[in-house]
Amino acid sequence: EVQLQASGGGLVQAGGSLRLSCAASGFTFDDYAIGWFRQAPGKEREGISCIESSDGSTYYTHSVKGRFTLSSDNAKNTVYLQMNSLKPEDTAVYYCAADRLCGANFQYWGQGTQVTVSS
Repeated sequence: EVQLQASGGGLVQAGGSLRLSCAASGFTFDDYAIGWFRQAPGKEREGISCIESSDGSTYYTHSVKGRFTLSSDNAKNTVYLQMNSLKPEDTAVYYCAADRLCGANFQYWGQGTQVTVSS
């Protein structure tokens, strides 16, 4: 059974940092890209970053580029999203997802983890 477990959310002041984790199981981790998405209240879900399995290439949406950093620990089947310089507009439920490529319509999804940034 494919499982993705997102964790690490919480409440932080603006300018602070959080590190989200996405622990994967039930599939060959090395063969899958992991993407991070977020959904703020009243807004559509948006993709914010992704890491390819093939070469570790990373992608970031403009609003988080330079502040968020993806990394992968293949030995632990875990992808991390380091979030620095957090802003109130980063407040959302964050989800991780997996599929073969970053540009795919992601097939597997984890439950969300809430990130709240206070001003």
